[in-house]
Amino acid sequence: MINLDLYLITTEVPQMGRSHIDVARAGIAGGASVIQFREKGKDNQTIYEIACKIRELTRKAGIPFIVNDRVDIALAGDADGVHVGQKDMPAAAVSSLIGKVKIVGASVSSIEEAVRAEREGASYLGVGPIFPTPSKSDAGEPIGCEMLAQIRKSVSIPLVVIGGINLNNVEDVFKAKADGIAVISAVACAPDMEQAVKELLKKFKELKCSKNRKE
Repeated sequence: MINLDLYLITTEVPQMGRSHIDVARAGIAGGASVIQFREKGKDNQTIYEIACKIRELTRKAGIPFIVNDRVDIALAGDADGVHVGQKDMPAAAVSSLIGKVKIVGASVSSIEEAVRAEREGASYLGVGPIFPTPSKSDAGEPIGCEMLAQIRKSVSIPLVVIGGINLNNVEDVFKAKADGIAVISAVACAPDMEQAVKELLKKFKELKCSKNRKE
């Protein structure tokens, strides 16, 4: 089973001089368990080149590399999987293209979407936005932890939560049965990206350990 504890989605932060590769490298150094490359605005050649560089970093680190939306880039760059949104190619179609051994993630924000994605063969679900987020202008209204808990009861595959996740609310999403936390700006815009990953991961793992002891 894929380890979703800390799922880092790369982005560029021009005002801080940070590239996708900078974010990925810092995330890996901090202990991120998955790296997803998400880029919508560059030409295909540039996207492919960045994907290959991140693939090299994740391979050395021994962690999964996921490409957002672009099945072609994922295949050409030998990614471990693809993550799709509600307006992208269905999970079943992605799986048929990249193969059953690859990872397919799907973004959902409702019980109906979650059940459908699981039925179509998604390996895990990205649930959100849980809280307001500055990272994606098209993310939609926050669904909150109550909806997360309802989705958890409706599907059996792992859930990674996204949208405004930070140290102050990690415990809230954990209590709602999240299997992992996905972050963008909480790391990419942090003064020290590596340290931000370490702190978020430490908090999430402490919650998991506490739960295991109680059980």
